[in-house]
Amino acid sequence: MGAPGGRSMIRAREHAYETRVVWSGASQGPTTSYAAYSRAHTIEADGKPSLAGSADPVFRGDASLWNPEEMLVAALSTCHLLSYLALCALEGIAVTAYRDRATGIMSEMSGAGKFVSVVLRPEVEIDDERVERATALHEKAHAQCFIANSVNFPVEHQAVVARRVESAS
Repeated sequence: MGAPGGRSMIRAREHAYETRVVWSGASQGPTTSYAAYSRAHTIEADGKPSLAGSADPVFRGDASLWNPEEMLVAALSTCHLLSYLALCALEGIAVTAYRDRATGIMSEMSGAGKFVSVVLRPEVEIDDERVERATALHEKAHAQCFIANSVNFPVEHQAVVARRVESAS
């Protein structure tokens, strides 16, 4: 049966993701002082290695561990990567190398913060003459990226695509 007015109803597909966050810093003492407690924690998901995290060093965290801000920027970067690779594969464009140097800007005011922008800088190498098309696919990848579609700040990309050059042996 269709929807009122003769339009068909499209059912949304939903996907659930479960993680666990465990405060591992508790072993170093309770939160009796803002300056003294550890921000160390682990991020876990079934069947995957744990990820060690902390706060950004600006917020008294451990610089050697991943912080939530870095993970958000990484999530945007990897989502774009995966969307882009899929589109290239579907069009038969052979990507031979991809790296990104992403940067996120967070603004903090009166103790509250929010991201105001992220810039992705993918550098892509292809084994194909269609450099212009491969460059244009970054726009489509951005539009399809689940994570970019979920944030309330601009995510830009400054992609560079080059044709792979065979080295002379």
